[in-house]
Amino acid sequence: MSDLDIVAEVIKPLDDAIAALVQPGAPFETVPETLQGFEYSVYRSIPANLGEYFGFMRKHGDNEFLVYQDQRLGYAETLELALGFAAKLAEQGVQKGDRLAIVSRNNPEWIIAFIAAVSMGAVAVPMNGWWTTDELDYALDDSGSKWVVADAERIERLKPLIDKYALNIVATDPAAAALIGAPTVQDWGKEGQALDWSLPAVDIDDYATILYTSGSTGHPKGVLSSHRGVLSALYSWLLMGVASKQVAALAPAEPAAKSQPVGLLTIPLFHCTASHSAFMLSVIPGRKLIIMYKWDVEEAMRLIELERVNWMTGVPTMSAELQRAAQTSDRDLSSLAEVYAGGAARPADQVEKISKTFKKSAPGLGYGLTETNALGAFNSGVLYLANPASTGRAVPAVTEFKIIDSQGNALPSNEVGEVCMKSPANALGYWNKPEATAAAFKDGWFHTGDLGKLDELGFLSIVDRIKDIIIRGGENISCLEVESAICSHPVVLEAAVFGVPDERLGEEVGVVVVLSEPLDAPLDVLKAYLKDHLAAFKTPSYLWVHDGALPRTATGKIFKRELKQHYTESLKAS
Repeated sequence: MSDLDIVAEVIKPLDDAIAALVQPGAPFETVPETLQGFEYSVYRSIPANLGEYFGFMRKHGDNEFLVYQDQRLGYAETLELALGFAAKLAEQGVQKGDRLAIVSRNNPEWIIAFIAAVSMGAVAVPMNGWWTTDELDYALDDSGSKWVVADAERIERLKPLIDKYALNIVATDPAAAALIGAPTVQDWGKEGQALDWSLPAVDIDDYATILYTSGSTGHPKGVLSSHRGVLSALYSWLLMGVASKQVAALAPAEPAAKSQPVGLLTIPLFHCTASHSAFMLSVIPGRKLIIMYKWDVEEAMRLIELERVNWMTGVPTMSAELQRAAQTSDRDLSSLAEVYAGGAARPADQVEKISKTFKKSAPGLGYGLTETNALGAFNSGVLYLANPASTGRAVPAVTEFKIIDSQGNALPSNEVGEVCMKSPANALGYWNKPEATAAAFKDGWFHTGDLGKLDELGFLSIVDRIKDIIIRGGENISCLEVESAICSHPVVLEAAVFGVPDERLGEEVGVVVVLSEPLDAPLDVLKAYLKDHLAAFKTPSYLWVHDGALPRTATGKIFKRELKQHYTESLKAS
């Protein structure tokens, strides 16, 4: 049976299961609704707001929710701490619509603060934990946040800004609190439980979050989302999960009878891949979340074995490192059932490697953006193995994709253009940036800035970022395509491709690689290898071998701008 036959055979029962789940009276019934002047398909039975959604945590009672170093918090305990913290914030004057910034490494207090903020109608503003004082200065000014939850490292960076913005800081832990004499999240969470206070009315279309884009170029933009936007993403993934379990070929391996599902949190919570698909999506199934202090593949394997982790997501580099390390490790990693990735492209050859190494697991890849609350397309299991170059089909049932040309005209199947997405999960726009909002959100569609194509079965393939194309002598070259080809070489661990200025051709192809073992004349070796994989004009003219892992942004993406600047300057100097 061909890959195409496998895909077609699986899609039919999956689509039938989805159709049954969205029909009138079904759990995920969809209805048309006009939002901001445009008609969308929305879920009829969605919770009234995120506070109501987090109320589902009570049904899991004392089951463990958050495990971090020596802390273990249950579901009901976490919720009561969050509601107590919200009550205490209200006592201190925080009102509906006020912004609460969260700037900390991953820990239970981050999650408690987030639940508190959105439950009381405040706007949660997760900030990049890697930002400097100057970058925090910009985001605090832009968001208007007067209240901040921060850990010790971030408090040190915030100190010069406390008086400037009259900041009220609540610390994540006693050591951080001691730096400035601040209260702690959990102390206030316990104190607030004794207060006479009730949650305010919060509408589904009220503001919920401002998540900042990575800001690798220029100032970051604050992406403003409503409660409906976040909940629409969560319910779409829940629908997909329920439908997939009804299709034998897609159903993930079930954990041992009556055992609690367990996930590994590997990426920063200020990235919506983590805050949405890892943290918030855990609430309905009652998943225990093991929070890593920072990514380390040996520590990840220790935790997978110790806690019997069956689900993990991260940037593709993490699953690639785990797959390589697992081949020589004595750790029992057999509990892993789902090894997912998001936030960046995964080289196609990794998919089969993951499947062969973790034999009971289903590899998966998601495509979404901060502006879409991480919702978009998803590919997993046999569909992913049959089509590893695709990021999958649109997540049901309220998401639409279209591909457009430079004039905005819709393109037919298999033609490359800009990827646009329509969904009630789309953000409301960019905070304080009406011009940027108007440029990206048009007629109900979000214009992603990604180049891609849709095939006849609805599978989306991302070709590259519009601004990440090398134009060599008038020929467009996809950096992503070249990176994928180079990464298929057995000794290449990582690759970053970018344009190098060239007087004759405009640009030439340059690449920085990380190798698992030394190569003599690596550029010549790779050129010879790529003859069977790429057209000659796409083959790199410049190659640099980088020691250690490539530099990354806080969200795990390779920091190409930094690499391009460093290596092109070194080329000029030589």
